[in-house]
Amino acid sequence: MFGTTLAIALGGIVASRQLHADLLHSVLHSPVSFFEVTPSGNLLNRFSREMDAIDCMIPDGLKMMLGYLFKLLEVSEPSCNYFFLFLWFSVRWLAVNLEFLGNLLVLAAAILSVQGRDELSPGIVGLAVSHSLQVTGILSWIVRSWTDVENNIVSVERVKEYDNTPKEVGCFLPAAWPTTGNIQFEDYGLQYRKGLDWALNDINIDIQDREKVGIVGRTGAGKSSLALGIFRILEAAKGRIFIDGIDIAQIGLHDLRSRITIIPQDPVLFSGSLRMNLDPFDTCSEADLWKALELAHLSSFVSALPQKLDHECCEGGENLSLGQRQLLCLARALLRKTRILVLDEATAAVDLKTDQLIQSTIRSQFGDCTVLTIAHRLNTIMDYSRVIVMDRGCISEMDSPSQLLRQQTHFYQMCIEAGLV
Repeated sequence: MFGTTLAIALGGIVASRQLHADLLHSVLHSPVSFFEVTPSGNLLNRFSREMDAIDCMIPDGLKMMLGYLFKLLEVSEPSCNYFFLFLWFSVRWLAVNLEFLGNLLVLAAAILSVQGRDELSPGIVGLAVSHSLQVTGILSWIVRSWTDVENNIVSVERVKEYDNTPKEVGCFLPAAWPTTGNIQFEDYGLQYRKGLDWALNDINIDIQDREKVGIVGRTGAGKSSLALGIFRILEAAKGRIFIDGIDIAQIGLHDLRSRITIIPQDPVLFSGSLRMNLDPFDTCSEADLWKALELAHLSSFVSALPQKLDHECCEGGENLSLGQRQLLCLARALLRKTRILVLDEATAAVDLKTDQLIQSTIRSQFGDCTVLTIAHRLNTIMDYSRVIVMDRGCISEMDSPSQLLRQQTHFYQMCIEAGLV
């Protein structure tokens, strides 16, 4: 009995630890789309209630069931051989009428004792009847324990269910990638969830290395969806995206996102020092940090701070202005200096002066990079090599700004509304 209890306890610990590790690995490596369709309450329930059932309820139920099962086996002594066969065949009837079966066993023991009174000693008869009286309670606990196990074993199934979720691919790629900033969309399509309308459909673009491309369109036209596809925030519903000749679906997210830089519309800063926000992995020298701040037109502001680079930022950078937060994101992009830069309406929420500072730095410091600008202000992309006009998830126009103005189509109307024509 001790060995059984020890085996169940140790086995339960090992099994629970492995199930938890498998569950955590599966959830952490699931794509963003999985979290969009899975309620957070379900995830918390898997890690709390279901794991608690696996840790406690199932081992306790098994220990109790086996304990009483062994106790039942003790009843089957040679003195009870006359009714043991009947008991074995009656187990299947246990769930139908448990109390009746227990009472029947007591009656059988008493009758057999009377019939064998000449051959059996009073002690054996008393032992047989005494054990028979315990059978009802023992069987009741067996059924109850097994029911608990059966009810809670579904927790194992629920935990293992997430093992079958789609996994993201591996996490490593040679350090030299990408050597060029070429981006190619091939029959690319994107849906936020299966069954919804296409956010992007039949996108075919070939963006050359060092090309500057503006992306414009009305709200909901699919501009930001292109950035989501490049960073694989959402996985492709069809088609492929190639960067430097490699399908990004075959690249680990860590490598993909570390090789591309984005300056978002809403600047992201964390609670901590300016140094940590600029260089979170501590890979740049002090001189590099100050140079990036100077190019981002922030060196005078940071120099005037009492703690300079060690100045503490509040969560979200609330103790800095919106323009300063956006310029810090620009400085962070300058430090990374990847081959591809994406600006997702980066200057839409800042004043014109900050917008001009950002645009001048991008033109002077990212000349050897491929730049994709999702533009809110059309004047910022009029000198770009190409402009892509999005409409309802498709490319409606694509050419140089001057050519699109000559055609007097959708882009021309947008420029009129912006006061550029």
